[in-house]
Amino acid sequence: MSVAIRTVSEDEAEIRLDRWFRRHFPALTQGVIEKLCRTGQVRVDGRRADAATRLAPGQAVRVPPLPASPPPPPRATPPDAATERDLERMMLWRDDQLIVLDKPHGLPTQGGPGIARHLDGMLDGLRLGYAERPRLVHRLDRETSGVVIAARTKPAAAFLSAAFAAQEVEKTYLALVCGGAPAPAAGAIEAALARAPGRIDLDLVRTGRRTDRVAPAGREDAGAARAITDYRTLDHAGSKLTWLELSPLTGRTHQLRVHCAALGTPILGDLKYGTERLSRNAAAEGAMVAGLSSQLHLHARRLVLPHPAGGMLEVEAGLPLHMRETFWMLGFSAPAVRAPRRC
Repeated sequence: MSVAIRTVSEDEAEIRLDRWFRRHFPALTQGVIEKLCRTGQVRVDGRRADAATRLAPGQAVRVPPLPASPPPPPRATPPDAATERDLERMMLWRDDQLIVLDKPHGLPTQGGPGIARHLDGMLDGLRLGYAERPRLVHRLDRETSGVVIAARTKPAAAFLSAAFAAQEVEKTYLALVCGGAPAPAAGAIEAALARAPGRIDLDLVRTGRRTDRVAPAGREDAGAARAITDYRTLDHAGSKLTWLELSPLTGRTHQLRVHCAALGTPILGDLKYGTERLSRNAAAEGAMVAGLSSQLHLHARRLVLPHPAGGMLEVEAGLPLHMRETFWMLGFSAPAVRAPRRC
């Protein structure tokens, strides 16, 4: 195979570069894709790009000569009964254009090295009579729970991806942060973000695997992307823990986690950005708050988005178990979840 140039289609908006390659060349492994990117053989609009780069319609992807393909993998088997039950529990809304799910804490949105079970891989169980499998149009970190949207058709996927890219989706998160209440109690965090060199993750010391990481950057720094988050203090427990409502106005990788840490109030249980200077034991005690869960306390509570068939859709998801338990211990009272509505 010689070098080829392929154009990103409308229904591929916001897809990661590695997922784009797996869609067009399903025999390629993640390791091969990352090597092609790392060595500069893959380029987007003539520039080097890493595997996590988000693509836009009309961009040109340089496809280098690819290694010989191994035998095709066996066809996917239908989801088992346990997966079907899990998907049924996650479902918040369903119509002929899209499906809204409440992703649990700890479930990756997409696959990758060492990840056998992830939400994207479960979506065959949500065809529900359609020939097409649903497509995720955005994602959450593995440790973040809450509302996730999957489109049921290619036109719906293109419409929703464009809505996210144009910042037409209103996103509301709830977080518990350490270090007391921010000052002022409400405001905006505007700090550009850029990818930083990988480091050894505390959870992966034995494997030595490096993880994606971003950090605040100057606007003129190479690779810096504008990032803005509105925040509001809802309650606090003494000088140690505060309940924040977060509204990202941009959609950068790890934006909320980095912005909270930059504010001086890292999210409870955030080993990557909030407690990296602590020992693992101290972090596991709940970021210096003994007796609380060490899991990340960040939840995608609410989405308000344009619906492909017209109007707006509003969907909320209740807190995950570990956050409910922490709220109960601190005496916080989260408002009841409102039923989904389209207007």
